[in-house]
Amino acid sequence: MFLVTGATGFVGRGLQATLRQSKVAFRAVSRQAGDQLVPVGNIDANTDWLAALSGIEVVLHLASVNQNILEGSPSALEGYRAVNVEGTLNLAKQAAAVGAKRFVYISSIKVNGEWTEPGKPFTSVDTPRPQSAYAESKLEAEVLLRRLSRDTGLELVIIRPPLVYGPQVRGSFDALLRLAQRQIPLPLASIKNRRSMVYLENLTDLIVKAAHHPDAAGGTFMISDGYSPSTGELLKMIASSAGSPSLLVPFPPVLLEVAARLIGKQDLIYRLTKSLEVDISETCAKLDWRPPFQMRDALSRTLGSRRTPEEKA
Repeated sequence: MFLVTGATGFVGRGLQATLRQSKVAFRAVSRQAGDQLVPVGNIDANTDWLAALSGIEVVLHLASVNQNILEGSPSALEGYRAVNVEGTLNLAKQAAAVGAKRFVYISSIKVNGEWTEPGKPFTSVDTPRPQSAYAESKLEAEVLLRRLSRDTGLELVIIRPPLVYGPQVRGSFDALLRLAQRQIPLPLASIKNRRSMVYLENLTDLIVKAAHHPDAAGGTFMISDGYSPSTGELLKMIASSAGSPSLLVPFPPVLLEVAARLIGKQDLIYRLTKSLEVDISETCAKLDWRPPFQMRDALSRTLGSRRTPEEKA
């Protein structure tokens, strides 16, 4: 049986659906009680997981403090560390103690860094360069989990996803969807970057694959949809999927970045102008895996879930 933590989150809900489709028995846990959920309370170094871990062979650990929650707090690193590091290590120790075989840890591409240079996508063997407290906490958890795996024999699998999108997505990707459908001129036609993302069902498919595959043990796996469009191309794909015209006009990206710095929005603009590209070739080869959904189809499925019944008709 599998244990799914963070079961009520965006990825957690999608993972439960994939496990049901795959007819895999699992137990879903969350901080609070809910329908078919096992409550565990706050996740930290003191959480008691023993009841939730009874009979569990594989732990799929998604629960974490998202970087948008604590960003800007003076004690941000301590806040992330309490859940993402201490809480994760506590769970893994208890899982090893009760005889669980494998621990699949959902980390983040931010462990590698925030941006990539042209033609140099992130790989699993790159030197980590976390640039935020959130990313530092994810890397620290990876390091400690590897040490625990060596000491106990608990098989460790690490997956580092980039931005995840799909039905009911929120946050920055939801804002991008709305921007692409507003039918207003956007000065983004001159941006020639590359942005890797992953569709929710592609990610959950790999998580289940990694939970079973014998060659996944001990590995760190990069994931994306296998295609990295520029910001302008992505907006065109979204607009096309939504049946809306794309209104992109040329404008020097450097001027966008200068203007953003002046108003304190540099990081936001960098997400539109800079590259973050991921190489998934090793993941595909080692696990005999391919993303089930191509990006264009995934965008259509994402947008289709947002339409009203009248629009779908």
